[in-house]
Amino acid sequence: MNEPQPDPARTPGPDQAAGPNQMPGPYLAPGPYAGGTAWPAGPPQPLPQPPPHPAAQPQWSYPGPYPGPYAQPYAWGPPPRTRWDVPPPPGTRYDRLARTPLHRWWRPILGTAAIIVAFLALSIAVGLVAFVVSLVTGVPMVRTGTRLFADPVLDLGFQLGVIALLLPLVLGAAWLFQRRPPGSLSSVALRLRWRWLGACLLVALVSVVLGQAVEAGTLMSAGVDPGFRWAGWEQFLPAVIVILLLVPFQSAAEEYAYRGWIIQGFGAYLRNPWPAILVGAAAFAASHGYTGWGIAYVFAFGMLMGWLAVRTGGLEAPIALHATNNIVAFGVVAASGDMGSAMEQGEVPWEALIGSAVQFAVFGIGVLIIARKWAIQTLSR
Repeated sequence: MNEPQPDPARTPGPDQAAGPNQMPGPYLAPGPYAGGTAWPAGPPQPLPQPPPHPAAQPQWSYPGPYPGPYAQPYAWGPPPRTRWDVPPPPGTRYDRLARTPLHRWWRPILGTAAIIVAFLALSIAVGLVAFVVSLVTGVPMVRTGTRLFADPVLDLGFQLGVIALLLPLVLGAAWLFQRRPPGSLSSVALRLRWRWLGACLLVALVSVVLGQAVEAGTLMSAGVDPGFRWAGWEQFLPAVIVILLLVPFQSAAEEYAYRGWIIQGFGAYLRNPWPAILVGAAAFAASHGYTGWGIAYVFAFGMLMGWLAVRTGGLEAPIALHATNNIVAFGVVAASGDMGSAMEQGEVPWEALIGSAVQFAVFGIGVLIIARKWAIQTLSR
């Protein structure tokens, strides 16, 4: 048997030793790895690439959730919606909340004029509604004095309802004319802080009860009848239902007008809050029919409420004391059955001011203590 003979062309020569990465034979291609040179160890290295042409580079990109140089499919779209009402800058005190970036000198003046005109128009409309109600129910109207109806409970409801109309007017004027959030009238948090309002109501209840007790004791010691009587549930229940439903809105409306709108209206021009507090208290006293010592009582009440509004950063404390005081005062009249005198305002004996002083002191000190303990917000954020 013939043995196969090696092919001289396939046999490496003496100067061509086969390496570990070289296959002997005629398949060696010419080049740097031909002729027995070993391939480099490790994975193959990528060949150098020429730099890309400048025209191939992306010229812009858009941020967004899509990967790649073009994050958004389109560069156009509707413009962002501009907000009508602009909040006050952070760190603003309550009396300065109307001075937003959109504040102009004429905005508080125009808003005040609009509130007055709208309130007069609504008062006339309420008078027409009262006339229709009188025709339908047969309850006669009273054309003298400040009363509308001969029925004292119905008259009280209409009187409180007219005052409560100030609330939407003031909130609407803040949004429409001053272009600020209506909640900026409530507090520096741009809303009514209900938890804080509840705490103030508890303090107000204690202070009003103590004030009424001191006032009754002082009047009786001076020989003056405090007017505590009981006319029965038949007369008390209808009146107290009207009182509980409408007095909170009436009290809140007066606070938003005299402590909110007036104080912040002046605060848009002045850095010192005391002129605004003084003007608000004077306007509040002028809107009531008290005489003599009664004027001093109402003015002092307005000064305290204005100071607490600025000190606590909102209207929660003033609303709490105002509503509680009015509910108790109207409730005492309703219990006596003399609802015809519920809206009458006149002379107040000076002995009654002692009870009022106790009420103011207890409420003011109690509110300040709780506000400090709770770290109540007093500046906008």
